[in-house]
Amino acid sequence: MLAQEAVNSGDTAWVLVCTGLVLFMTPGLAVFYGGMVRTRNVLAMLQQNMIALGVVSLTWVLVGYTIAFGDDAGSGLLGNFELFGLTDLGVPPAPHLHVVAGQVTIPTLAFVAYQMMFAVITPALVTGATAGRLKFIGWVVFIAIWSIVVYAPIAHWLWHPDGLLARFGTQDWAGGMVVHASAGAAVLATLMVVGRRRGWPHTAAPPNSIPLTILGAGILWFGWFGFNGGDGLQANGLAAQALINTHLAAAAGMLVWLVAERAKDGHSTVVGGVSGAVAGLATITPAAGYVNTLSAIAIGAIAGLVCHTALRLKYLLRLDDALDVLAVHFVGGMLGSLLVGFFGNSGTNPLGKDGIFFGGGGSLLWHQIVGVICVVIFSFVLSWLIAAGVQAVIGLRAPTDTQDNLDHAQQGTDAYHLGGVAGLNGTGAPERRRTGRNRPTARPGRTAQPGQTAQPGQTAQPGQTAQPGQAAQPGQAGQPVQPGQPVRQVRLVTATVDPARLPTTRELREALLDAGATSIVVSDATVSTAQPAARALPRGYWLDQDLLDRARVEVVVERDAVPAVLNVLGGYGADRSDSFVQDVQPATDVR
Repeated sequence: MLAQEAVNSGDTAWVLVCTGLVLFMTPGLAVFYGGMVRTRNVLAMLQQNMIALGVVSLTWVLVGYTIAFGDDAGSGLLGNFELFGLTDLGVPPAPHLHVVAGQVTIPTLAFVAYQMMFAVITPALVTGATAGRLKFIGWVVFIAIWSIVVYAPIAHWLWHPDGLLARFGTQDWAGGMVVHASAGAAVLATLMVVGRRRGWPHTAAPPNSIPLTILGAGILWFGWFGFNGGDGLQANGLAAQALINTHLAAAAGMLVWLVAERAKDGHSTVVGGVSGAVAGLATITPAAGYVNTLSAIAIGAIAGLVCHTALRLKYLLRLDDALDVLAVHFVGGMLGSLLVGFFGNSGTNPLGKDGIFFGGGGSLLWHQIVGVICVVIFSFVLSWLIAAGVQAVIGLRAPTDTQDNLDHAQQGTDAYHLGGVAGLNGTGAPERRRTGRNRPTARPGRTAQPGQTAQPGQTAQPGQTAQPGQAAQPGQAGQPVQPGQPVRQVRLVTATVDPARLPTTRELREALLDAGATSIVVSDATVSTAQPAARALPRGYWLDQDLLDRARVEVVVERDAVPAVLNVLGGYGADRSDSFVQDVQPATDVR
């Protein structure tokens, strides 16, 4: 550890805060992705992201940190293994070309923890591309291996003073190459192994919760202040510059994406807005500490346009990238790394270099191009080998018959219980009951009376329902009709109406009652339509919806009142050719 007197409390506090912000980005990413997948795959997506906090944190402490930031083994490719398990910690290295010069003024463990959070979120980015196809245990093994043999060496190349690319002159402030380009290359490789979803690209599933996605995007935006603001390891003016650059690039990316979306699809959507913001954030990441404010705005604007155009990339490559990780993170990370070669400004950071637009010539751009190529090729090749190996040994792709309902297959439960029946309480026990063992059986006819607890073996009399404090009279509800009594002639009218045309519940109820209804039931329904309805999905997707949401109205009326009820329902879009009238007999009239 550093000597206590060498530690700067302000710098340490800032880095620790940034560590928490970057950690918060992983659940933010889980929510961001989770809102855009199918209802039956939400829990699986959340778990695939959150598990990185457990797995990669341990691999980082055991071996990842020493590979990334241990003393260079001599080749610039990786660190030695002297810090295995964080034993014999020394002074943390000053990341190459960052603001830190000379001795670092934060404790080593603060540096370890901060860098750990980058290692955690990087492989989690892959899950958005592979949504609906990952076998959980295979994914756990993949990220454990990947975080050691892919991420840690790349971090050493760029963020260790003696790293291969750092010595060459390549700059990466906060992970345009280390995080986004390496994860994007892993997406390419992994998609080649796990393949496409059933029916892609001719089928599309609507997101289960766009508000959830927007919440996740907000968390990511918030956390990105730590992602880019803490890399200088000091609480000073450069940290403030990186933070403001981060925010402005996201803002510019959002606005340009919205304009491009409007021009292409005719709508500016909230999902498009946050997608543009995340594209701006990913693109400014490698440049945040090397460019000035106006350059950051320009980089964000370029990101919004280029990343929106890159949405077509997966169709050109015939890769089923479910949530557009390639367009936003892979393209954004590479783009931002290259733009450093244009917008780099030593006036912002004396330890940086001037790019083409600031009189530095093309040398920095050349260094950035070489860095991007090296990272992408290395990550792609090793990621493919890891994914193919995991697939061959234990399986990485989930079985096809479970991909439409991973929550049940992998979690044994559902993310949402919103229906009236599904939301009811059920019998349960502290331990799961095995099928066929100790299953209580209901006793026919056993009905607990209001205000009374049914005793074992006690049953209500057939056709009898006792009312509290009142004896049931013949002919009343719950009593069989005696011979000779007239049986009412009633009908059940069933129709489906457009819920968008329904009035308030009271207005509908009163209109039907005035028409003669004696019983009204309204429920959700899905009906087939001869003419599919076009439905817009996020990021320019669309689908033809052959089954439409409707409200089913069931009304019991006296026979003479049927026309009046049909007229009421017709006013709310019910087509008589799709409505039904049935003769029914109330249970109270059954002899």
